[in-house]
Amino acid sequence: MKQIVFISGKGGTGKSTLVASLSRLVNNKMLADCDVDTPNLHILLEEKLIEQNKYYGAKEAIIEKDKCVRCGICRRTCLFDAIDEDFNIILFRCEGCGACTLICSADAIKLEAVKTGNTFISETDRGTFSHALLDIGAEGSGKLVTEVRKNANKYEKGEDWLLIDGSPGIGCVVIASITGCDAVVVVTEPTISGLSDMVRVLGVAKHFGIPGYICINKFDLNIEMSTEIENFCEKNGYPVIGRIPFEPKIVEALRQFKTPVEAGLVNITDEIKSIWERLKTDIDKEKV
Repeated sequence: MKQIVFISGKGGTGKSTLVASLSRLVNNKMLADCDVDTPNLHILLEEKLIEQNKYYGAKEAIIEKDKCVRCGICRRTCLFDAIDEDFNIILFRCEGCGACTLICSADAIKLEAVKTGNTFISETDRGTFSHALLDIGAEGSGKLVTEVRKNANKYEKGEDWLLIDGSPGIGCVVIASITGCDAVVVVTEPTISGLSDMVRVLGVAKHFGIPGYICINKFDLNIEMSTEIENFCEKNGYPVIGRIPFEPKIVEALRQFKTPVEAGLVNITDEIKSIWERLKTDIDKEKV
C-alpha cells in the first residue's frame, strides 16, 4: 500500500479539503488523519465508529507516601519543580523523565502510564479511516500519530493507497506523519509566509529522503507570489502538481459538510483530478 501524506507549514491552507476531495476520487484506498491535536477530516466524512481505544502515551511519577522518608533528594533532583513541599507530584509539571525514581533510596517513587488520548477506527463509504484525538493538555502527540498509522496498517485489506491528512508545521508530529511515506504533498498559499513555510516543510521531507510535491491553493490571488513559489520549485527540483484557483463557493460547500467534488464545483474538481493523475503517475514510475 502506497502512502501519501498531505502537509503544510501552518493550518488553514486547504490540505484537509484536498484530502477529503481525493477521498471521493481515488479508488481502493484508506484514509488517516494525523493531525491529532486538532483533527477535522472526520467532519467531511460520514463515519461509523468500529473501534475506539484509550491511548497511554506518557508516564508520570507517583510517590508512595507510606514508603517516603521525606529526605527531599527527589525535590532537589527534579528539574521541573514537579514535587511540592508535601511531596505530592504536580502532574502538569511532571515530564515523566524518571530521575526521581533513580535517586530515591527508599524506592518510594514509581512511574505509571497516563492516558493521553483516544484512537479511533471508522468505516466510511470512502474506505477505512484511522484517526485520533489528543487529550487537552496532554503531550506526546508524535507518538499518537505513530499509533494512528499503525492502526491503519492493522486494518489494511489490500488497498492500493493510504491518503494521510498530516499535521501542520515541522515538529515531531510532522516527522511521525511523513516517516516511511512514498510522497509528501505540501499545500501552500501564494504569500511570503506560505513560501517560507513550504521551504521549511520541504527541508524536513528532504532530510528523510521523501519526494516532495507542491500544490498552490488560491494561486490566482497573488500571481506574482505564485510565480516566485514556482521558480523556487523549478530551481530545486520540486514538481508543482496543482494550481487550485480561489473559489468562494468552496467555503459555502464546506459549511454544508460537502467537498468541492460533492458540491459540483467542476473547475476545482478537474484540477484535483489532474493533481491525482500527476501524483499517481509519478509514484507508480518511482516504484517500477
